[in-house]
Amino acid sequence: MTGGGSVYGGLDIDPDLAALTREAEAACRSDLERIDRLAEHNLARVLQAFREAGVTDYDLPGTTGYGYDDRGREAAEAVYARAFGAEAAIVRHQISSGTHALALCLFGLLLPGDEILFATGDPYDTLRNVVGMDGPVPGCLAELGVTWRVVPRDSESPALDVARIREAVRDRTKVVFIQRSRGYAWQPSVPVSEVERLARAVKADKPDAVVVVDNCYGEFTEDREPTAFGADIAAGSLIKNPGGGIAPAGGYIVGRRAPIERIASRLTAPGVGAAIGPGLGHARLILQGFFLAPTMVAESLAGTRVAGHVFRALGYPTLPGGEEAPPDTVLAVKMFDEERLLAFCRGFHLASPINARYAPEPGPLPGYTDGVIMAGGTFVQGSSSELTVDAPMRPPYIAYIQGGISRRHVKLAVLSGLTALARRGILRPGEQG
Repeated sequence: MTGGGSVYGGLDIDPDLAALTREAEAACRSDLERIDRLAEHNLARVLQAFREAGVTDYDLPGTTGYGYDDRGREAAEAVYARAFGAEAAIVRHQISSGTHALALCLFGLLLPGDEILFATGDPYDTLRNVVGMDGPVPGCLAELGVTWRVVPRDSESPALDVARIREAVRDRTKVVFIQRSRGYAWQPSVPVSEVERLARAVKADKPDAVVVVDNCYGEFTEDREPTAFGADIAAGSLIKNPGGGIAPAGGYIVGRRAPIERIASRLTAPGVGAAIGPGLGHARLILQGFFLAPTMVAESLAGTRVAGHVFRALGYPTLPGGEEAPPDTVLAVKMFDEERLLAFCRGFHLASPINARYAPEPGPLPGYTDGVIMAGGTFVQGSSSELTVDAPMRPPYIAYIQGGISRRHVKLAVLSGLTALARRGILRPGEQG
């Protein structure tokens, strides 16, 4: 790679890397066409949900106080339920994160003596504290006498070991938990077809088990959602895929009506449930974000598809690889060492619209065991749907590229990160600066 300076759209981009990316775009043409077709299908699905819910401009202003009869809240929840093929939904800006949404599900569904079966390996770092898997945490499920077990994932295949999971289900098993995204682990993400296959098998053996899906980063990456094909509950964050990059905060929970009503009692209080909660004027952004979400997710998928091709051409392993269609909006790249990981993340961050003048540094974050570097300045704090790269500081130093409202922004940010490696003489694995 050449080390001479080059200006690309106002950014310092290595010209050879720009040429390599153009080649990758041509090589991925059929994948990009497939993604465009997916976006049209999912947008039509969302439009149908809006039409069936009868959303009007009178639904957009919000309420205050208790939020009784908040039309915007009710409209958002009706749209989400229909688009996800579910009976009911909770869509609230008061839910502060995807972990919060999942914690509401678990506390609403589980009683002392019940058990969670994590069917897709260890859960995401922050959820471990909710359960109390690493020792007592004030208010965790373990304090209530809820137990858990984990069925390990095959790190090579997206297929779930359904036979092994069925054997692990016991009389005390109340929740079978599926995490679609890989989290901070080098393993394939879980497609909806595998959620459906497992849900059918679990229900055949234990009809009262509740199949809960952590759907973060998975919304609109396929032509269907887990709750339309066997899952009882799916939950996620509005500052990821379904918020369309403009929802200011919030989370959602969709699924069957009976478990949704139990979960709503934990959101507010028993006997009140989903009947209260002021919209405070956020309904327009939540609904408009959901309308934009299929297009935004397609942009993310297109951008990371091309980026993955570029990384593999340079010698970096990626998940997903070059063959499978991605079931989430996360591209994992094995960077091998700390120097290369930090240099890439800092170069990537230079293509951010917000806080580009600051260099990201790894540090402690609540709920995480290792220090984490989070690069990518966003308009909504922590909105990984806009475009970010995260990485826990532990071997093999994997960068997790997430989101992207525009495939062109993904392209520029990845080129900026790779140029930072080229300038240090460490572009390819094994090179030493």
